[in-house]
Amino acid sequence: MINTIWFFMIFAGIFLSFLNGSAKEVADASIKGGTAAVEITLGLVGVICIWSGIMKIAEKSGLTDIIGKALMPFIRMLFPEIPKKHPSISAIIMNMASNMLGLSNAATPFGIKAMEELQKLNANKERATDAMVTFIVLNSASVQIIPATVISIRAAAGSKNPSEIVITTIISTISAAIIGILSCKLLQKEYK
Repeated sequence: MINTIWFFMIFAGIFLSFLNGSAKEVADASIKGGTAAVEITLGLVGVICIWSGIMKIAEKSGLTDIIGKALMPFIRMLFPEIPKKHPSISAIIMNMASNMLGLSNAATPFGIKAMEELQKLNANKERATDAMVTFIVLNSASVQIIPATVISIRAAAGSKNPSEIVITTIISTISAAIIGILSCKLLQKEYK
């Protein structure tokens, strides 16, 4: 369905550009947009590789275990139904750490692993557990301390101060996470 909508929008735009005589501008904008997309992508690849490598080093060096111990009281409060040493805990912690650094691309594999591990604990395989729902909310409304991806996009786009968004990002993501978690927990109590 979405492919049909996109096709219609693109076709209509091109067709209308021929009708009103702006086909050259549309062609020029398409080429410039494609060039900009490639430049931004190349800039992001480097940043993602660096931060993914740093996260792997942090994992191998035991830093993530230290972060995990610091986050454990918070994790226990949010996910009381998960056993203490369950593999989903480390995947959740790595996902949270990646998201805190603004590395959503690096966080994705950990998020998938966490959901796979949480599914192993699920008695009803057709329905998400409270822990799964809480994790999805936490992942979607994650706290970001260093929005690395956004900073790199801003730098690639030529921003004079790409990191000026850090404070507002911290405030807005903490607010979103608190509201998301509170809403999730209230709704879980309501529908039990």
